[in-house]
Amino acid sequence: MKEQLQTLEKEAIEKVNGTTNLKEIQEVQVTYLGRKGSITEVLRGMGKLSKEERPVIGELANKVRTTIQSAIDKKKEKLEQEELEKQLLKETIDVTLPGRPVNFGGKHILTSIIEEIEDLFIGLGYEVREGPEVETDYFNFEALNLPKGHPARDMQDSFYITNELLLRTHTSPVQARTMRTLDGNEPIRMICPGKVYRRDNDDATHSHQFTQIEGLYVDRNVRMSDLKGTLNLFAKKLFGEDREIRFRPSFFPFTEPSVEMDISCKVCSGKGCSVCKQTGWIEILGSGMVHPKVLEMAGYDPEVYTGFAFGMGPDRIAMLKYGIDDIRRFYTDDVRFLKQFHEA
Repeated sequence: MKEQLQTLEKEAIEKVNGTTNLKEIQEVQVTYLGRKGSITEVLRGMGKLSKEERPVIGELANKVRTTIQSAIDKKKEKLEQEELEKQLLKETIDVTLPGRPVNFGGKHILTSIIEEIEDLFIGLGYEVREGPEVETDYFNFEALNLPKGHPARDMQDSFYITNELLLRTHTSPVQARTMRTLDGNEPIRMICPGKVYRRDNDDATHSHQFTQIEGLYVDRNVRMSDLKGTLNLFAKKLFGEDREIRFRPSFFPFTEPSVEMDISCKVCSGKGCSVCKQTGWIEILGSGMVHPKVLEMAGYDPEVYTGFAFGMGPDRIAMLKYGIDDIRRFYTDDVRFLKQFHEA
């Protein structure tokens, strides 16, 4: 039995050294050290040995097992390392090759226009404020001198959620909320950009959802001339130094007096063409002096404070500035259209 164990040890070591892959080394392990392996078969005959021989053979068997297992472990480690190196070599990436081009997106044209307007007014000392798109009837209408039943509400018939909640029809509620938070004690110079919603039939110049930017300046001794000077600067910076402006009387419930502002047509330089309908002027925004009732409802003393407000649509401004013929192009996500303005 001793000779058998020594012979098995020699055979097993030779086979281990001769293996070339992990499958072969596993087969060697099963053949010699498995439950039905060669060494186990030899040890089944230990019952025929004397009491003196059994400890000697048992010790030798354990030594043979340990030797074979150690040889298997070393060979397995070597084969695993070789397999890993082959795999790494096969999967090597040449980092010197140029990478695949990455397509970068760009700002939406409306985002660019809004940021351009924000930058202009921030430079004039205005702050940018935002408010909720789901607004209360009070802040959307009543706080702006549009009580329930007022006929001017019909122009802004909107999307109501309940009798007292609706999607805001303009960003003016942000102005009312801001004035209310200041308790009528501090001057205000702010603009409020954002989405607004009105029940309207979508066509080339109308949309049920669009963007708006409104501005508000409240302080002591604010005059109409301050409004005109501010909007004149705005028009020249956005549309060119050669642009002229004019005010036309209008009506808004929250301003008194109220005016519409036109800019001279860029296409014909004010001479008259199809773009300006032969007038030489293009309507661009509405504005006026803040109505005393609006100031009073917000906590400002109209005998002490005055102010002006204005509202414009970035959609319309972008259409005029870049010659876009249909407002729906801004919202249909046609990449061919949007890509034209990434560097605008």
